[in-house]
Amino acid sequence: MSNIAHRHIDVDGFNVFYREAGPADAPKLLLLHGFPSSSHMFRDLIPHLSAHFHIVAPDLPGFGLSDMPSRDAFPYTFDNIANVIDRFTEVIGFDRYAVYVFDYGAPTGFRLALKHPERIAAIVSQNGNAYEEGLSDGWNPIRAYWQAPTQTNRDALRALLTKDATRWQYTHGVPDASAVSPDGYSLDDYYLNRPGAHEVQLDLFGDYRNNVALYPAFQTYFREHRPKFLAVWGRHDPFFLPPGAEAFKRDIPDAEVRFFDTGHFALETHAAEIAAAIIDFLAR
Repeated sequence: MSNIAHRHIDVDGFNVFYREAGPADAPKLLLLHGFPSSSHMFRDLIPHLSAHFHIVAPDLPGFGLSDMPSRDAFPYTFDNIANVIDRFTEVIGFDRYAVYVFDYGAPTGFRLALKHPERIAAIVSQNGNAYEEGLSDGWNPIRAYWQAPTQTNRDALRALLTKDATRWQYTHGVPDASAVSPDGYSLDDYYLNRPGAHEVQLDLFGDYRNNVALYPAFQTYFREHRPKFLAVWGRHDPFFLPPGAEAFKRDIPDAEVRFFDTGHFALETHAAEIAAAIIDFLAR
């Protein structure tokens, strides 16, 4: 178990917070978090992996301790988030790396793979979707906003930004909810309640339709480049269903898919098991 450094770095004027651990000369591993979290979600995973990899886990723009500029200064789209993280990898010298993607980290990381396939050594997707069959009915309110981006439909999504909704994301599908520490969802709720944060998240809900539109491009990348690919999936995820995990094997026949008896935030209950799967997979 090695120490974790907590750093800030200037990326073309954008302040990015990140966690770093592991030997500088070890294989590089980029960890990309999801909604509504931050790099804090990797607090249990990093110690399990830091003896094996040079790990970097940034907070995405608008999340955690990275900058959250005004919506006028920085339109909150996944293209823009991916552009900042792309430059972040260049600034810190991550020229070739494996990437771990979760939730929003998937459309971010998959965009990096589309742009720079030569930089991607492997992909680990933990409930990071790229297939329409992976989208549950839980997306229906957001789909309604895509189809009719009215203020009424936008306001209806505010229910997804409450403390109860965040806690539910962490605990739904977990056999024993008492196993989930309140630290993660409490910190997420703190960040969500900063001035302007709700509007940022609502913008990203709206822009997520462009991720779905990119699914065919992501799938083409998988077929053409056949990256080394591991899916580690919380089987009871209410948003991203098991068929979405199995679908990766359609385009990457050698992909490995492993399910765990937990929900969306699988690292809250299965960090050790997922770390062991990653070490075993990337060592082969």
